[in-house]
Amino acid sequence: MSTHHDGGPFISLGVAVLTVSDSRTEANDTSGDLLRERAESAGHRVVERAICPDDIYQLRAVFSRWIAAPEVQVVISTGGTGITGRDSTPEAVMPLLDKAVDGFGELFRRLSFDEIGASTIQSRAVAGLANGTLIFCLPGSTGACRTAWDGILGAQLDRRTRPCNFAQLIARFDER
Repeated sequence: MSTHHDGGPFISLGVAVLTVSDSRTEANDTSGDLLRERAESAGHRVVERAICPDDIYQLRAVFSRWIAAPEVQVVISTGGTGITGRDSTPEAVMPLLDKAVDGFGELFRRLSFDEIGASTIQSRAVAGLANGTLIFCLPGSTGACRTAWDGILGAQLDRRTRPCNFAQLIARFDER
């Protein structure tokens, strides 16, 4: 994928990473590890990282705390986006959003289709904006997180990406 940059400076964003799981721990959270590593390698600051059970109300509490925190500009969650059992990340997040970014889920599934075929239809990856904080909810697999970061988030969280990017949007909210 080609990314066009202007000549301006990179701006480091405050990122929070949330793993949604009833079974992951710090020792085996490879998806959270990948997101932290990708964000830090890109030059962003991971200001908080957590693991939360797949429970709508506990998830809303974590998301709400980060949405209100001025040092958190981006929340990336991994897990809970499927269609089985306790998968409830979209249900937890959607009521908190001021605006949905519908194209994110569509583009993620398009990129994922090249890797896993029609199984991507079971992904309910979503994104949106809440109180000037960008929120991205990804599937729990490390491969899905890699696809999302490498194919979408890496470029879109870089304010130099042209013709537009999510980092510019955050800057507008920070100026208010």
